[in-house]
Amino acid sequence: MEQPPAATSAPSATQRVAPRRPRPPSDYALLSERIRGAGLLQRRRLPYLVLLVSLGAALTGTGALLVVLGDSWWQLGTAAGLALVLAQLGFLGHEAAHQQVLGTRKGNEWLARCLSCGVVGLSYAWWTHKHNRHHSAPNQVGRDPDIAPGAIAFTREAAADRTGFPGWFADHQGWWFFPLLLLEGLNLHQAGVRVLLQRRELPWRRLELGLVAVRLAGYVVVLLLVLDPVKALAFLAVQLGLFGFLLGAAFAPNHKGMPIVPRDARIDFLRRQVLMSRNIRGGWLVTFLMGGLNYQVEHHLFPSMPRANLRRARPLVQQFCAERGVTYTETTLMASYAIVVRYLDSVGPGNRDPFSCPLVEQYRG
Repeated sequence: MEQPPAATSAPSATQRVAPRRPRPPSDYALLSERIRGAGLLQRRRLPYLVLLVSLGAALTGTGALLVVLGDSWWQLGTAAGLALVLAQLGFLGHEAAHQQVLGTRKGNEWLARCLSCGVVGLSYAWWTHKHNRHHSAPNQVGRDPDIAPGAIAFTREAAADRTGFPGWFADHQGWWFFPLLLLEGLNLHQAGVRVLLQRRELPWRRLELGLVAVRLAGYVVVLLLVLDPVKALAFLAVQLGLFGFLLGAAFAPNHKGMPIVPRDARIDFLRRQVLMSRNIRGGWLVTFLMGGLNYQVEHHLFPSMPRANLRRARPLVQQFCAERGVTYTETTLMASYAIVVRYLDSVGPGNRDPFSCPLVEQYRG
């Protein structure tokens, strides 16, 4: 009699579960591989050394000119020059905070802290906390502090409930945006001091508070020793106004008027950084005045990339985005300012054709 086949034992867990296939690399990982292969993430110490020495010499020369000219209205020209030098030192501090300048994290942090607190008069701890939040979620409602509600409404959500004069202002705020930048220098100083006084958990808080206090108070004392009170006040107004304008005019074209990301959107890192950023064409002068931030797409993708390498990374990023069908935005400086004005006017509650971007709808969670 034929025997039935013997029962086979149940397969083990190892036999039942198929091995997982390795996850394919993300688009950002593939782009990073190209960038690293081109050596564009390596430090460029010599250009930064030249820049630091040049700005140090310019700052010293401005101080000498202040003393030589004495109590004169020609000092308003000195104030304008000082504003330009301090703005450039602010950009350099920004790059050190992004680990672009020196070879060690601590070295970059202390360079940024000394430049920001001791020379420019801004809190490094406050700036880095705010700026890191911006980099992690550019133009995303509720996450990017650079589009948080304030005097200017950067989103429809922020402008929706404004009525009366605030509502009228929101409908016309585009034309007021750049004049308001003249107050940005004063705003940056007071915001840094206020945060240092309120947030006791900030690292090196007392040191920063001391450096900022000495820098700001010492500056005023020097002006009063050289100029009469009226001229000193005029000097401060020109220097702070132009300083804030130069910084604001460099940062504004990079994201304002680009897509606003909804609170619940889910977007991969590469598209989050590229779709919400705008590059500015214009050559070496624009690069100098904007502190390299005219290459905003590349800066947001690779924040630690030295300024001198951003221009070289641009064609690689453009090519990669074209291969993936990702929109890469670039325009001129004046065209970007026009976009900013139109966009800011469009978010007001009285506008019937508000700015919207279908690009982000497909990434909504």
